[in-house]
Amino acid sequence: MESLSLRDDMGDNTAVAGQNTLQLIAFSIGDQTYGVEITTVREIRAWNGATPLPNTREFVRGVINLRGTIVPIFDLRARFGDGQTSPTKNHVVVVMSVGDKWVGILVDAVSDILTVNRADIHNVPEGNAIDTELLNGIVTHDSRMVGLIDLHAVVSGARLDA
Repeated sequence: MESLSLRDDMGDNTAVAGQNTLQLIAFSIGDQTYGVEITTVREIRAWNGATPLPNTREFVRGVINLRGTIVPIFDLRARFGDGQTSPTKNHVVVVMSVGDKWVGILVDAVSDILTVNRADIHNVPEGNAIDTELLNGIVTHDSRMVGLIDLHAVVSGARLDA
């Protein structure tokens, strides 16, 4: 799998989600499941490495050239403070738009497209081991907890002008 362009394959699936629902791309980091809104995802690519840049933070793995666009790659495991990922060919990069820029996040695997009710999204409890600044909320889906990634918070603190 070189890459999967979601824009070509989504068809009218986004029309399924109404104002009261939200569609998420779910992915895993270790045993944890996280999600981002499907409308932010541009494509999912197999990990093929990234070109490191000097003087970047630990969670910035480098950049890739995506059809002429230079895209910074963030290691989500490292961003959560759990050390850098040792990527294999099974790891994937989820390329997303954050504002007017594209970024990629390195994750262990993409698992599902979830449709969740907005009313089922809960605030992240404070005062525990969860870094609440990187999540917008938590939703329960099929007996598992899915952390909703705050993309702006994940990429903050890193130069995106690569």
